[in-house]
Amino acid sequence: MDDLETRELRYFVAVAEELHFGRAADRLGIAQPPLSRAISRLEQRLGVPLLDRDRRGVALTDAGRVLLREAGAALDAVAAAARRTRRAGDPKRPLVLATKAGASHELLRRLLGTHASEPGAAPVEVLLCEVGEQAGLLRDGHADVALMHRPFDDLAGFDTEDLCVEGQVAILPAGHPLASRDQLTLADVRDVPDLPIARWPRLDGSYPDGPGPEVRTQSKLAQLVALGKTLLVIPASSRAWQWPEHIAVPVVDAPNVTTVIAWPPASRSLAVAALVRSAAGLDGTALRS
Repeated sequence: MDDLETRELRYFVAVAEELHFGRAADRLGIAQPPLSRAISRLEQRLGVPLLDRDRRGVALTDAGRVLLREAGAALDAVAAAARRTRRAGDPKRPLVLATKAGASHELLRRLLGTHASEPGAAPVEVLLCEVGEQAGLLRDGHADVALMHRPFDDLAGFDTEDLCVEGQVAILPAGHPLASRDQLTLADVRDVPDLPIARWPRLDGSYPDGPGPEVRTQSKLAQLVALGKTLLVIPASSRAWQWPEHIAVPVVDAPNVTTVIAWPPASRSLAVAALVRSAAGLDGTALRS
């Protein structure tokens, strides 16, 4: 069997997501008959039906569901390869470092300063993102390296270098009784009747059950804490974004968090290697809060 082509994978993904040949054709900017013929040829080449067709519409077969998942990953990989190739061909381009906005602020400041002082160091562009977005930016080629946090972020498939280990703090409304404490435990903050703990998305994008608000952006989270609607537990270094209306209290039995610098394992960039060396040379103990 010949290798699959990206064009026919795009065609199939459009039909599989729309579950309608007409809408898929409009989305692709082509006529419906050649799209239908292309999907039929793909099924013949693979030797399995991908779609069930009847008067009510189109549905995916088990094989179609597998191809939809695999085709999406393959198309993403092709797009990432194109981005990395274009970026590698531009000797003047800066390295792109992705990091969650407000996280590891002191480490990031020191890393940029240390790296900039190295002879011939490539310039670094910081790409600020929301919770859990660094992995996607690395995988799709929009970022060269990222600052991430174990165990919270998705590090699967990346090369990493540990930079520092720190504890966690609870961010509370300044007027709440718990905010006057010198330290807290997870039991203290887990079931506060008037202040449910915020729920962050899991690695798969779903949210754990609970009464607290679902949050993804730090601006929304900061506002909810200031209004007395929620609390959260985060790495101590992430408190750099806290407002005057917030109080940070150490949570003594919360798991430690390790900040790492991560990069795609296929990278052969000397500039990336130099930035990683700069990061690895930082004194992690000086960065703990």
